[in-house]
Amino acid sequence: MVGVETDTATPTVYDRYDTESIKKFRENGWWQDSSAAALLDRWADTTPTRRFVSDGTTELDYATVRERAHGLAATLAHRGVRPGDRVAVQLPNWAEFVISYLALARLGAVTVPIMAVYRHAEIAHVLRNSGAVAAITTGTFRGFDHAAMFRALQVEAPALRTLVIARGEAAPGELTFAEATATVPGPDELGPHSDPDTPHVIVYTSGTESTAKGCVHTWNTLDFSGRGLAHNVFQLTAEDVMFMPSPVAHATGLVVGVLVPLAVGAETHLLDVWEPNEGLRRIEKYRTTATATATPFVRMALDAAPEAKRDLSSMRFWLCAGAPIPETLALEFERTFTNGVLMPLYGCSELMAATCCHPGDPIERRAGSDGSPALDGIRIRLVGPDGEVGPGEEGEITYSGPGAILGYWREPERTAATIDSGGWHHTGDLGRFDADGYLRVTGRLKDIIIRGGTNISAAEIEGYILAHPDVSQVAVVAYPDERLGEKACAIVVPVKGAAPTLKDITDFLRLERRIVTQKLPERLVLVDELPMTATGKVQKFRLRELARGES
Repeated sequence: MVGVETDTATPTVYDRYDTESIKKFRENGWWQDSSAAALLDRWADTTPTRRFVSDGTTELDYATVRERAHGLAATLAHRGVRPGDRVAVQLPNWAEFVISYLALARLGAVTVPIMAVYRHAEIAHVLRNSGAVAAITTGTFRGFDHAAMFRALQVEAPALRTLVIARGEAAPGELTFAEATATVPGPDELGPHSDPDTPHVIVYTSGTESTAKGCVHTWNTLDFSGRGLAHNVFQLTAEDVMFMPSPVAHATGLVVGVLVPLAVGAETHLLDVWEPNEGLRRIEKYRTTATATATPFVRMALDAAPEAKRDLSSMRFWLCAGAPIPETLALEFERTFTNGVLMPLYGCSELMAATCCHPGDPIERRAGSDGSPALDGIRIRLVGPDGEVGPGEEGEITYSGPGAILGYWREPERTAATIDSGGWHHTGDLGRFDADGYLRVTGRLKDIIIRGGTNISAAEIEGYILAHPDVSQVAVVAYPDERLGEKACAIVVPVKGAAPTLKDITDFLRLERRIVTQKLPERLVLVDELPMTATGKVQKFRLRELARGES
């Protein structure tokens, strides 16, 4: 049975932050008395005919989005959805996702976004953990029947009473998205806007290492990143068009693809299936100006650009997350996107934006670091076994500021293991600061090979191997060794037409990079592609199985 787990008290900002911190956040304007629905009202009143969202098949202005969001909110309320209830939304990058999110925000319900690639097992966990009472999904998308899956889950999850189907057929008792958004709410039926300090969204982690955790964000913790990125990093205006091929049902896509343009009354253009030629076509057609994706998207776009021959002059800003930006990639980007720059960002579902480079940072900074604290109000501290470490020393990256989650939904033990008594969020990532306060993420606490008692950073070795001319992508993982405990295995995606051997790689590392013998990989596996989560993170647990010869 999926069922509903026993409720625990809903986390509050006072569980997470002390009174002085909350006061400081408000005095500095990092937290405000607003809401996503109030922002929608603002733009629908002042610029009603400005296009807000497009997805290649649908184009909606601000007034129409509000009308449909309010209709959906009223329909869900009639079906018994109340403020604080959780509602799962599994939709591709379509306008219906934006409408659904804003409808739930207006109702005061909690959006539980689920990426379109997730299937029964992952969604069962999300439904069980969140206790969702309704779901908004689609019919058949990319050959998979999402509606049928939710019907099967509904049998196991009695709390899941309502299904809304977008771009698909509704079964008896269900609602199509069109009819659900057609309701006209009565005067004051939707009530006041929701409290910006109550749970607003629960974003589930991508599960690269363990069971996905539900990251509880308020409107204020999300808006801090969205509004801050819009004004201080993207420097967006209402004339900009955000391009979003990353899933809007996860952290990067939701914040950058929805909240950032909403902050300034701009437009967002969504792409439901990433294919580089189609992505470049959309950039040209919709004159998009900014985006944020995982690093592999950039590589694919650059590879496709010469043959595509598209006008990419509108793009001025591409925020890049999930992997370092080699200087060669940054230079190639600027040759292809002649008016644009490639900027690194480091963050996660728990914190959204933590560090990034900013307009004016030279290419050496953008290629040589993951930036400095992204926004005013963020503090980053690196901690070693004996406390805070100084410049040049490696330590765990910890975060303090207005953008962190309240905790993990219904998981107090995991919350307590992540957020210390001083309120610092421990990311599990390792990094080093340079003398100027720029961070370089160097790996993960769990992303270490312990060879004969020596800790070896997988990310460090990956950086060395990536410089080999025959290597396109690489991930380094541990595999067990009876004598040494662990050894390093390099999983390599070779450059097209190349087939490097283990000796090729180790000779390069020893002679060209001059690294110590203990850091050389002792096993090599060539693959066509690295297994990724939908947000572009390498699934290292799958690679460990491959390194052990289990798959």
